[in-house]
Amino acid sequence: MADDGTVLVDQPDDGVVRLRLNRPQARNALNNAMRLELARLFTELDRDAAVRCVIVTGSDTCFAAGADLKEFASLGAAEVWRLDAPRHWKAIADCGKPIIAAVAGPALGGGCELAQHADIILAGRSARFGQPEVSVGIMPGGGATQRLVRALGKYRAMKLLMSGEPIGAEEALAIGLASEVVDDDALQARAVELARLIASRPPVALRLLKQAALAAEDTPLAAGLMLERRAFELLFDTADKREGMAAFAERRPPRFLGC
Repeated sequence: MADDGTVLVDQPDDGVVRLRLNRPQARNALNNAMRLELARLFTELDRDAAVRCVIVTGSDTCFAAGADLKEFASLGAAEVWRLDAPRHWKAIADCGKPIIAAVAGPALGGGCELAQHADIILAGRSARFGQPEVSVGIMPGGGATQRLVRALGKYRAMKLLMSGEPIGAEEALAIGLASEVVDDDALQARAVELARLIASRPPVALRLLKQAALAAEDTPLAAGLMLERRAFELLFDTADKREGMAAFAERRPPRFLGC
């Protein structure tokens, strides 16, 4: 998986791939090249059976300060439409692998929306989350109006969206926008530790679990429960189910192969 420089790729542990946003001169602001690269990488990682968990992160002091306004400021509606940004976001949203966002410093605008595409958000104590688009005359366009309302409820979400003011890591944890808060100097180690644990779990079960859990956002309860039950039943035909239950009975660690 070669990178174009806007996103650096490494493998900090078996089955774990880390994507690091890399536009330090622009505080990791998301430009079209970075969006294209993220979409390409997430599509490839989703197809790679050796990858079991993905970490997306920025620098030690900045996750992503938003969209690159220098690139977008002069565009009209038709030009923005032709960028086809929803297709690039969809490649991340459609990734069936577990995704962890490790956030230090600002995660604003598109950066906050990128973090919202993760399944788990680890926040360093310096992290700040916000959707400041209204302060420059626009609104979020990468899913925040939908994901924040679903995750936080109307009133907490609307405060973030309408005020444009960021919140810190502890408040993000309190309202449900972060999964865990850690010291900045422990953030990457904690992300890898958690990714290692998730990567040790059965991949097919994780993929079906993620599908069922995300469907809960817009599926009636009865239909969601049926989807969960069918996925649960399907897992009883997998080799990983047999291995997991045998390992439990034999009091040994399981060795899941993803089949």
